[in-house]
Amino acid sequence: MSLALPITIAIIALVSILLSPKARTESGFFAGLSPNGQSPKLMTMILSQVTTWIFARSLLNAAILGFYYGIWGTIAYAAYYLSFLTGGLIIDSLRFKHGFNSIQDFLRARFSSVGTRCYNFVIGLRLVSEVFANILVIGILFGSAGSSAYTLAVMAFAAVTLLYSMLGGLHASLRTDVFQMVVFIAVLVMLVFMVFSDGLVTAENLLATPFVMSEPGPILLLVALLQIWSYPMHDPVMMDRGFIADRQTTRLSFFHAGWVSVICIMIFGSFGVIAGANASAGEAMNTVLNRLLGDMPMFLFNAALVISAMSTLDSTLSSSAKLVAVDMRVIKPTIQNGRIVMVLFMLLGLAMVFFGNKDLFSAVAVSGTASMYLAPVVFFSLWAGIREIPVWSYVGAFSLAVGGALLYFMESSGHSQWLGEAHKYTKLLWICLTVLGGGIMLFFIGAITCIGSNSILQFQK
Repeated sequence: MSLALPITIAIIALVSILLSPKARTESGFFAGLSPNGQSPKLMTMILSQVTTWIFARSLLNAAILGFYYGIWGTIAYAAYYLSFLTGGLIIDSLRFKHGFNSIQDFLRARFSSVGTRCYNFVIGLRLVSEVFANILVIGILFGSAGSSAYTLAVMAFAAVTLLYSMLGGLHASLRTDVFQMVVFIAVLVMLVFMVFSDGLVTAENLLATPFVMSEPGPILLLVALLQIWSYPMHDPVMMDRGFIADRQTTRLSFFHAGWVSVICIMIFGSFGVIAGANASAGEAMNTVLNRLLGDMPMFLFNAALVISAMSTLDSTLSSSAKLVAVDMRVIKPTIQNGRIVMVLFMLLGLAMVFFGNKDLFSAVAVSGTASMYLAPVVFFSLWAGIREIPVWSYVGAFSLAVGGALLYFMESSGHSQWLGEAHKYTKLLWICLTVLGGGIMLFFIGAITCIGSNSILQFQK
């Protein structure tokens, strides 16, 4: 069984390479169009959306939160996938109500170049963290940090995924997403069947942790419900898929991807819940799962992580190329330049793997908190259609959110204790409430100030 996982990875990687046609046009590489210029169909869109958001870090986080905080930890993480619903509304308004072809174009029109610079900074960090997190999961599966097995797994996985991502860009990513998602669903179904047949899925195991509002699980659920209004807008992998199909296909893909993702996360997270309910003092989750499930289910568990990591990593690299070459316009949007950007982002992600923080959820919480400056943009500028928002409101909300993200990182990593001895998720809730409330207040004051000034000018005229 020790060779089963590497062999499985090799087969999936080989098929992914074979499914990745070499890009011939920029529209295929950056916009995901087929060689004859056609947009992807609904099923391709749904499977691609799901597999790029059901990434390895998510699966592992859902299981870990379930292990430590019971079913409420898993529900809290699954709540982040309501972002598909808010993300669908954001895309629909952005494209079909306001007529913009990218978030950067919208922000540039509303807040000048400052709007795009702040946004590109946040999503650039998001993309690098995605590369880092998914590679890190692979390393963890094969050995302890610093071991030869860990290093070899990380480098081999990074090289293979980079190879087929560079071949075809976003179009290749969409094709491999479908294959990888089908394999992932098959693996998950087999895993569920084995766990159910062992009698481990019981109400006693799943509800071993009671609902207590002051506990980390329910608190994290509140955090997720605060962050989902802005979280999708700062995720370029999700947003990029909102601009490549017609309105009806896009709407349906976001809706169906939402409920499918929630189910997948809840299923996978429940394995962590079961492990937590049967763990002895000091036992790690993988140790408990090995004891409870045995070799074959654990192989499937690890295979699901590998497949999801691969499917997300190629999409992240495609979005990175599009961000720099198309959205930021730093370089000419050629296929060659897109491939160079992919290499650079992969190198940045690898640098974080070997020299950065190893807390997987911290990356989610930090980027999610930083993204909350976009919530008032969504509420006021996008959905309410208020154009009279001054740039200082936008910059103020951005500064508040980035400051909150930095504060949470300092508190959760133990570098500071400015918020006292409360649990880190309680601190995160306080920070999120402050960031969201402060951002909304800045936009409200800015809107009132501008509307009042315009009324005075019109009266004087």
